[in-house]
Amino acid sequence: MSKAVLTISSKNYSSWSLRGWLLCKMAGLDFKEELLSSDDPSARAELLLLSPSFLVPRLTHNGIKVWDTLAIAEYLHENFPQAGLLPRDAVARTHCRSIAGEMHSGFANLRSALPMNLKAHYKGFKIWAAAQADIDRITVLWRKCLANYGGPYLFGATPTLADAMYAPVATRFATYDVKQDRQCADYCETILALPDMIEWTEAARTEKAGIEELEAEF
Repeated sequence: MSKAVLTISSKNYSSWSLRGWLLCKMAGLDFKEELLSSDDPSARAELLLLSPSFLVPRLTHNGIKVWDTLAIAEYLHENFPQAGLLPRDAVARTHCRSIAGEMHSGFANLRSALPMNLKAHYKGFKIWAAAQADIDRITVLWRKCLANYGGPYLFGATPTLADAMYAPVATRFATYDVKQDRQCADYCETILALPDMIEWTEAARTEKAGIEELEAEF
């Protein structure tokens, strides 16, 4: 049986690739990476928010191709239920799907104003009001989950789909020096300290390709 393949774009800039990669890692899937060039139309459409739907990340497994991060998550949950990508409790599982879906379809102002860039750090970054509204909503979601399920992850003691979906937000908060309360700051530190996150971040910082549009002076 051939090894699974996860097709991704930039590790420095691609929040969706990070989500798909984390989900595969959480599921315990043995896979190899296929990295698209930054000149590839699919990669640029994703990174520059030029399309409402993206072809990366894309998972190829047992002859099946699945793209879109939530579709990848559901596929992995079906095939690796023991990994715990979704909580066992029905109420928590529904809650997890709901906040993952909100991340998937929302927060456009945050995405455009604070693009993921793991190599950068903008101290004292000025956040405009619409992006701040997205940040405020995310922190409400985080606080509720951490209070309801006890942390240190959004749904308890182990990472789930929700943590994979919000992991790029933790990197954005670090890159753009977003002010947080202690509870949310601790959650971000927990996510960024995951071994898989450290592995991804280290690879991102050695990535040579740059996207000029994402390196503008802020």
